Amino acid sequence: MTADERAEAAAVLRSDPVMADLLERYDPYGTDDRAPFERLCVSIIGQQLSTASATAVRERVFETLAAPTPAGVLAADETVLREAGLSASKVEYLRNAARAFQDDDLTPAGLADHSDEAVVDRLTEIRGIGRWTARMYLIFVLERPDVLPLGDLAVRRGIETLYGDGEMSRAEMREVADAWRPYRSHAARYVWADYESE
Repeated sequence: MTADERAEAAAVLRSDPVMADLLERYDPYGTDDRAPFERLCVSIIGQQLSTASATAVRERVFETLAAPTPAGVLAADETVLREAGLSASKVEYLRNAARAFQDDDLTPAGLADHSDEAVVDRLTEIRGIGRWTARMYLIFVLERPDVLPLGDLAVRRGIETLYGDGEMSRAEMREVADAWRPYRSHAARYVWADYESE
């Protein structure tokens, strides 16, 4: 993501006063230089876990792998992966993803001509990858600018905290997010940053 793209996104997001405040307080981009497959593994490991639990399990799993690559995952001993904290189903999901990466080009270059929905459709064909994981891939690996991940609990809770006095329906959240188009992925990063700062 280029500096110009971030500047364009910031200019749009500043029209929302709440988002303008978040832009002054956070830099949610960081320097995550993980390879696409490794980033997908991070999302699979993090499914249905708190941020702290997901981080702990991920660190143990990656320590046990020769490398967080498709070949490394497929070569790893299942018992060792289970002892690192993965459930049997997540071991299966990581291996399914590894085989898919070996069979197809699921890198940013390989998916460049696919629409967001086509990417989601392709990834969710892999057993163990649901729409949430596919959307994380769109945002963090493919850097698609306008993904609204309302399947993510932290994003929903963050929007409720920032824009509501309690519960909000997804329709209400989408209405709030309309002001962020066409940079809803960028806005989501700021919502995550604020939510995780608490």
